[in-house]
Amino acid sequence: MPVLTKEQQFDLLYYMLLTRRLEEHLVGLFKEGKISGGLYSSLGQESISVGTTYALEKEDVVSPVIRNIATVLIKGYTPKDIFCQYLARVDGPTKGKDTTLHFGEIERGTVAPISILGPLIPIMAGVALAGRMQKRKRVALTYIGDGGASTGDFHEGMNFAAVQRLPFICVIENNQYAFSTPVTRQSRIADLAQRAVGYGIQYAIVDGNDVVAVYEATRKARALCLEGEGPFLMECKTFRVKGHAEHDDPSKYVPRAIFEEWRKKDPVDHYVHSLLDQKVFTAAELSEMENKIQQILEQAKKEALESPLPSSEDTSTGVFRV
Repeated sequence: MPVLTKEQQFDLLYYMLLTRRLEEHLVGLFKEGKISGGLYSSLGQESISVGTTYALEKEDVVSPVIRNIATVLIKGYTPKDIFCQYLARVDGPTKGKDTTLHFGEIERGTVAPISILGPLIPIMAGVALAGRMQKRKRVALTYIGDGGASTGDFHEGMNFAAVQRLPFICVIENNQYAFSTPVTRQSRIADLAQRAVGYGIQYAIVDGNDVVAVYEATRKARALCLEGEGPFLMECKTFRVKGHAEHDDPSKYVPRAIFEEWRKKDPVDHYVHSLLDQKVFTAAELSEMENKIQQILEQAKKEALESPLPSSEDTSTGVFRV
């Protein structure tokens, strides 16, 4: 595996910090009552979205789920796009018709996610099949939680992808809890990626809080898929350092000791310290990056708050009619 260049390491850190700080702003807006609906934080598991998406090539297609803000940022959506989307403003990707990550553009290499976890697996297997039929050299990648990996759609999609040997990467973000249900209450196996054996496909179990490990595992999976050895199942071990959403209280169902254990494994802190220890960056360069990110986010939030809410005509355009 080639060693990451300084520029690539810069990018990985930039997107991790951008995601962390962007979500902090979103939480602030949620508490001010300016965001309607749910807000689902990726706090503690940013490495997975950053490492996997950064490992893809421009022609690859990815579908994020609710905690993959970094994925859409790396695919070219701007912080202003994200603020406008969550604030339901007309300048957002859905022009004010939704307030979460429910958007995508196939031209940009993104497929809009589905709230009900599981159905994205057969859909993205279909995207992989379409790419092969069009003789394109690309892979399709999507995510599923530990709970979603026990649904019927997950098994049907993975089995279909396996039989068809599709260039498809499925990333299980095992953050230990499916809403309030611990993973030990919904599966008897310690490593969910072992299910790959039943499909006859290759798999990897990765430290989901190590962005470099996630990046390298995804590059390997992508290469195998393009060699005709797909699909590939990758389990990233991590932890959701908040509740299922901003509106619920995780202290009611997650023991405090587990929070304390995983806060010590914070992926952003881990990568920052790693780069500083290796002298890839100086503290001054890190501070400069943080300041740049805050300026970008403050300007993007200002512009989003000035963007108008949708009119009645806006809400009835760009939608399916039955």
